[in-house]
Parts: sequence; C-alpha cells; structure tokens
Amino acid sequence: MSALELGYASFPVLLLMIFLRAPIGLAMLLCGMGGLWLAIGTPAMFLSKLKSETYTTFSSYSLTIIPMFLLMGQFATLSGMSTSLFKAAEAWLGHRKGGVAMAAVGACAGFGAICGSSLATAATMSRVALPELKRYGYDGGFSTATLAAGGTLGILIPPSVILVIYAILTEQNIAKLFLAAFIPGVLAAIGYIIVISIYVRLHPERAGTREPQPYAERWRALANVWPVLIVFLLVVGGIYLGWFTPTEGAAVGAAGTGIAALLSGNLNWAVFKESIIATATSTAMIFFIVLGAAFYNSFLALSQVPQELSNWVVSQGFSPWTVLTLILVFYLAFGCLMDSLSMILLTIPIFFPVISVLDFGMSPEHMAIWFGILVLIVVEVGLITPPVGMNLFIINSMDRATPMGDTYKAVMWFVGSDIARVVILVLFPSITLFLLE
Repeated sequence: MSALELGYASFPVLLLMIFLRAPIGLAMLLCGMGGLWLAIGTPAMFLSKLKSETYTTFSSYSLTIIPMFLLMGQFATLSGMSTSLFKAAEAWLGHRKGGVAMAAVGACAGFGAICGSSLATAATMSRVALPELKRYGYDGGFSTATLAAGGTLGILIPPSVILVIYAILTEQNIAKLFLAAFIPGVLAAIGYIIVISIYVRLHPERAGTREPQPYAERWRALANVWPVLIVFLLVVGGIYLGWFTPTEGAAVGAAGTGIAALLSGNLNWAVFKESIIATATSTAMIFFIVLGAAFYNSFLALSQVPQELSNWVVSQGFSPWTVLTLILVFYLAFGCLMDSLSMILLTIPIFFPVISVLDFGMSPEHMAIWFGILVLIVVEVGLITPPVGMNLFIINSMDRATPMGDTYKAVMWFVGSDIARVVILVLFPSITLFLLE
C-alpha cells in the first residue's frame, strides 16, 4: 500500500477510534505514529519524532497564550464577574418579553470577552442565570437552549482559544483574527436576542415576566461591570494597538482578573491553587490534542493527502464558492460528533491548502482570516447541534429536571439563526473584514 493510500485509509480508522470513545488526542497520535511506521517501514521516524516533535510543538512561544487565557477565565469566574454581568443585563432587559433570557445572552457575550472558552462560558453562566430563568417562569427547554447557545459566544467573541490554534496552524496574525471576530460575535448575540424575541411571542406561556427596576438600581448594576470592560479593552485593545504581544496581553488579562478576584474577596490561597490546577489540567488536555494532531498531520504531509486533494479540486473546475460551501457543510455535519478543538486541529491542515489555491477576489491574508471566522462559526454551531452538542450536555448536567428532547427542540431556533449568519458572512465578506480595511 502506497503512502497516499495509507493516508486515505487513516481517516476511517481515526473515526472508528473516536466512535469507540478513544480520546481524540490519543487517536490522532496512534494514527500518526502507525501511519509513519507503515509508510517508512521502520519505527525509526516516529521514535525520533517523539523527541523532536514534542519539543518543537511545545516550545512554541505562541502556545503560551492558551494557559494564560484559561487562567483568565478561572479568575473571572472567581471574581464574580459573571454574576455582575448577568445582574446588569437583567436590570436593563429583564422586564421585557423574554428579557431575562436576553440578559443571559448578553451576559454570555460579556463573559466570553474575558474567557475564551465556550464550555466554561456555558457552565459558568448556567450557574448564575438558570435559577433566575426558572424563578421567573421560563420553560426548562427554552432556558437550557438559551444558555447553551449563549455559551458558544465564548469562542467567537475575542479572546478565543480556538482562534489562537487556528492562527498557529495557518500562520496568521492573532490580533487581526481577534479583530475580525468582533463584528460576527456581536451579530451572533443580536441574532440570538432576535430569536428570543420571536420565540416568546409565538410561545408566550414559556417565558415569564418581571417588574422593571428603578433607574438608580440599573445604573448601580451597570457600574459593577467595570472590571470586565477594563480587562477586555486592556487585552484586546492593547494587542491591536501594539502595546504588547498576544501572549503578553493574555498575561496582563490573567493578572487583571486575578486582581479583580482578590479585591472581590473570593481569592484565597486554597482557591488560587485550585485555579492553577484547573488551568493546568485544561492546558494539558489541549496540549495533548495538539501533540496528537502534530503527529497525524506529519503523516498526512508525508502521504501527500492535502496536496493531492488540492490538485483534485483544482482539476475538477469547481467554483471557489462551491468548494467553500461543501467544506462548511462538512463542518456543520461533523461538528455534531466532535468537539471544536479536535475539528480545527484535524481538518485545517487538510482544508486550508485547498482553500488557499482558490480565488475569492481578496488578498491571501484576508481570505485566510475570513475563512477562519467562518470555520469558527460553523464549528460553534456544532456545539449546540444534536445529537452530540457539547454545550447541550453541559447545560443538561446542571438541570436534570429538563428532558434533553425539550432542549433539542428549542435550540434549533438558535441553530437557524447561526446558519442565517453564516450565509450572510459568506455572501458579504466585508462584514468580517471591515475593521481590517
């Protein structure tokens, strides 16, 4: 069997291992090592790579941004920023039809601006908002679907761990990717709020109401979110203005949220150690997936699968828009079965060379950034798409009383909003690239 045939054969093997519940990082590592052994005929190459690839992968300065953003999310949770965000949004929106659900989405967007993780945003905001939604008579399925959808804003609104990984894989500027994600992230939050508004008018019995708060209380609640605004402007604004690199910005953000947690009185030595251990655990999981992907992508490069796929697409004469649509549909389908980080690490080394040879009428850098944002959005949709939307399971674990089927039915409204947003951003790339002009 040739190296190319081995490369094609590795895909079903990899998917089988994933379906058998093997950790995705281990599955990619074993496929990469096994493929290199079979292609070369000796284990010498992958044994050598165990030393060299591990060092070159984890000595990358860009990767140090990941634990800093994860630590920033840990400290943000401890400092009570999630509660302050929700209370502020609830004070201004809670009296409207569906207002408490809208407030939950707004708080998710704000927390996503200092967290960078979808699952962490969904889990944190659920602890804060779910009791309030239940208190004011919101239906269980609608409440859990709203929080699951709102949680996806954690990886779209910068800073985003997934965007950092994409930038490293495609050698793009992290600051420009963060900037390009801002408008699509705001559009996502607006789209969810519109969905809530429509839903509660069609199903008024599934959403309760609450009394409006005096303006003095509204302004007081809004004043409590100043740490979020300062950290976001300092991190994202500082990176874009060139005050510091993305890694330095992440460290500044972690320090800022740590100080906020300390001032709030929620940070003591025991909690600090717990935050460090949680950050180290999450970082280790991500880094192991990165290592497995590095081995598997080395094997794919040796087998020439990405190059052959690019050549085949060009030879078929498909229009660039047809190829892009097929790739996005693929992400939507497989996003239902795999987590977002694994999808990015597994597919970008294959699909990005294909997209790179196509002409979309823009510069290569803008094309790479635009494609990255589109991929991020469709991967984000997979987090809330049945049957294996990770956010759905996170929320369901916090509300066992709500049947998963009810959440599935309600969340499809938000999926519809996401698909409409993807279509708009595909048809009008300037929306994504506007701030880069």
